[in-house]
Amino acid sequence: MKNILFVLVFTLFFVTAEAQTVYFPDSNWQTKKPDELNMNKMLLDSAVKFAIKNENDFNRDMRIATLNAYKNEPDFKILGPTKDRGGPAGLIIKNGYIVASWGDINRVDMTNSVTKSFLSTTAGLAIDAGLIKNVTDKVKTYVWDGTYDGEHNGKITWDNLLTQSSDWSGTLFGLQDWADRPPKEGGIDDWKNRKLNEPGTVFKYNDVRVNLLAYSLLQVWRRPLPMVLKEKIMDPIGASTTWRWYGYDDSFVNIDGVMMQSVSGGGHHGGGMFISAADQARFGLLFLRKGKWKNQQLISEKWVNAVHRPSAANKNYGYMWWINSTKNWKQVSSAIYYALGAGGNYIVIDNEHDLVAVVRWIDDNKMGDFMNLIEQSVSR
Repeated sequence: MKNILFVLVFTLFFVTAEAQTVYFPDSNWQTKKPDELNMNKMLLDSAVKFAIKNENDFNRDMRIATLNAYKNEPDFKILGPTKDRGGPAGLIIKNGYIVASWGDINRVDMTNSVTKSFLSTTAGLAIDAGLIKNVTDKVKTYVWDGTYDGEHNGKITWDNLLTQSSDWSGTLFGLQDWADRPPKEGGIDDWKNRKLNEPGTVFKYNDVRVNLLAYSLLQVWRRPLPMVLKEKIMDPIGASTTWRWYGYDDSFVNIDGVMMQSVSGGGHHGGGMFISAADQARFGLLFLRKGKWKNQQLISEKWVNAVHRPSAANKNYGYMWWINSTKNWKQVSSAIYYALGAGGNYIVIDNEHDLVAVVRWIDDNKMGDFMNLIEQSVSR
């Protein structure tokens, strides 16, 4: 009996001691030298210089950059706020510690479609809270205001919205689904009268439908999504007070007698998440730690695993996180997943190496080479 008790006490001590070795930053983030974490300083320095040298050619005036990016869309207009961007910036987090940083990591910039991964998180929180029973549920059973009326739209599930495979057809806040990144061939009549794909079968990157997910989640939460994110994620992980999440000037809806803004999932028409690299690194570390921060499980491990599971419609896309499944970054692990925004904005999660990389304003064509340098810098 004494031997059994000794083993139990020793095991508990060992598990507790091991848990305490997992580092989480407080208000001030600790740094370590690369060699303290078995990283090659020369290769890590090369990666940082590479990121600085290979800046994205996105105009630093984000209003002009946005207008240029979508000028071929019918009747395109800016509907939400924009903000001039800064230069290249980022952090490399290894074992929870900062091992490298460059640029102004506390500067608040637009992060464009990295916002989608924050939006996806509010869906996961709704699942965890039981507000949404299952991602396979039809959205029309939660949102009954006509948004999902019709034979096609009535089939759409939460899973379809999260994997951008719904092919929802309609108009939201004055924006028509078909006008978002229309095909190069054909014209407006062709785009309006296209054959709709069965929900869940075809991936189509479409910000109107992403904003539809945000609108639908607002109906479920009955609270502004930035408030949900702040209370349940950003405050507990120690994010600063500087981040903001915007929608459009006309995307306010009446919920329980209160006008609330339905936020956007990116900066396509302005708006989206405005945030620093340092705060994005905390968000990335939360996902690296399977949704746990210190002694709190902020979002379920089940959800964290689900977001980077390849979807049926696109093996490189999960629940609004990209996955390196088919080796788009050829020399980099296929298990890596990442948030991605226009202009070269990334939050990369590398479970194999216990590593998070936040990279801002890098040439997208150079990101694979950058990550290859980072992986090579980690001793195996």
